[in-house]
Amino acid sequence: MGSAKQQASISRVMNILQEWDKGAKSVRRKILVDFIEQNQNKTGPELEQEFAQAASLFLTRLTAWLRLSYMTGNCLSELLQSITIFLSASSGHKFMTEFMEVGGTLTLLEIIGLKQAKEHDKAEALKCLHHIANAGRKYKELICESYGIRAVAECLAKSKGEETQDACKNLLLMLAQGNPKFQNQVYKGLIALLPCSSPKAQQMACNALRVVQPIVGSANATIIDPLLNLLRTLHLEVQFEAIELIKDLMDYEVADSLLSGLVALLRPALEDVLARNEQKDPDSGQVNTPLPVFVQQAAAAKTIG
Repeated sequence: MGSAKQQASISRVMNILQEWDKGAKSVRRKILVDFIEQNQNKTGPELEQEFAQAASLFLTRLTAWLRLSYMTGNCLSELLQSITIFLSASSGHKFMTEFMEVGGTLTLLEIIGLKQAKEHDKAEALKCLHHIANAGRKYKELICESYGIRAVAECLAKSKGEETQDACKNLLLMLAQGNPKFQNQVYKGLIALLPCSSPKAQQMACNALRVVQPIVGSANATIIDPLLNLLRTLHLEVQFEAIELIKDLMDYEVADSLLSGLVALLRPALEDVLARNEQKDPDSGQVNTPLPVFVQQAAAAKTIG
């Protein structure tokens, strides 16, 4: 009886694999959707049982199609969700190893850097990377060795979706923790985000730096100028995080330089004020926004006070 049941299971799996191999995009999408619905939160052994000890054959097909089609976006969301099921499966370490051996990590990093990729696809790719990083220090190092820190930081700076940005921030924090070989690289990557054009990315970078700074220990002097420049922002949430980070840094060796910089900001440069006055149009009837240098001055006073 058991043998007959096993044979039926093997036959079912072989049919699925044959359908996949011969099927068009619509057929493969249907297989992926069914797989996602039926296998959420399953363990590695449960996935093996579902596929008659041949789950790796299905994962191989997923990774192969991912590498071939991620540039076009064909079923990308379903593919990534299916791969996430394998990577997140407890006691499914071999699935992660198989995925990484065929260059899965690099593919995920390329996806989050694609201009044409949808935000939710980037978020799903980041979720896969999160599961890989969560597997331990060795896996964090493999992501970092694949230029992962730079790719994730750039994704955070350029992304328009808050879910994606939040996933980037959380992944960078994970890569900084328990990863002494690359923690300084993560730290410098976060500093490099401070001058970026995205207020949300600036806010998240400041917030993440408050966590990473104690891990790194020594404060890098390159943080001073971009951090003080953030005090000019009209985005109060960014200014708040910048002020809190400055307060944290007062316990480090950059404290004197930061304090000197804050004091200097209390007296705006004359050329900045004159430039603002020249730009004013008294006949326009418009209310002028505060001069960034005065915003910076007020923020510096608030920080010192």
